[in-house]
Amino acid sequence: WLCLPYFDSPSVFAAILASLPAVDVRVIAFDTAVVDLTDAVEDPVDVLFGVQLGGGTDINAAVAYCQQLIEQPTETVFVLISDLLEGGVRTEMLRRFGQLVTSGVTAVALLALSDTGKPTYDTDNAAALAALGVPAFACTPDLFPELMAAAINRQDVARWAGDHGLV
Repeated sequence: WLCLPYFDSPSVFAAILASLPAVDVRVIAFDTAVVDLTDAVEDPVDVLFGVQLGGGTDINAAVAYCQQLIEQPTETVFVLISDLLEGGVRTEMLRRFGQLVTSGVTAVALLALSDTGKPTYDTDNAAALAALGVPAFACTPDLFPELMAAAINRQDVARWAGDHGLV
């Protein structure tokens, strides 16, 4: 089970993962609103162009929405793709991530990449997530499938990222 709040090139990977019978993929886009794009996950073009969002970022609201969808925490991989610039309630966002980790969810924060390929993100939130057991790092699209394989196989994602020079 994957939940990808926000969308970008991982929507292509979400479509690929959705074609696997053993994987239930959810795609959630957000700014200050939360939009469930799961029905369009099999068509990455629909996912990429089906919704126009802009202005503001309420990560807490997106995590809250995704939290209610999780039925089997120990079978869930939660991937947040964001710059971690929280426009909502930071303490609630961190509390929710703590709840996810405590319940057994494998959670990962993939940092947004700039046009130059460098991560741009809120370093305080990345450090706070890492302290909760949610590794936060940038991952290029070519490594995304390997990352997902590591997460689905319940490997130590932080170690995987370190082994690939991503931390």
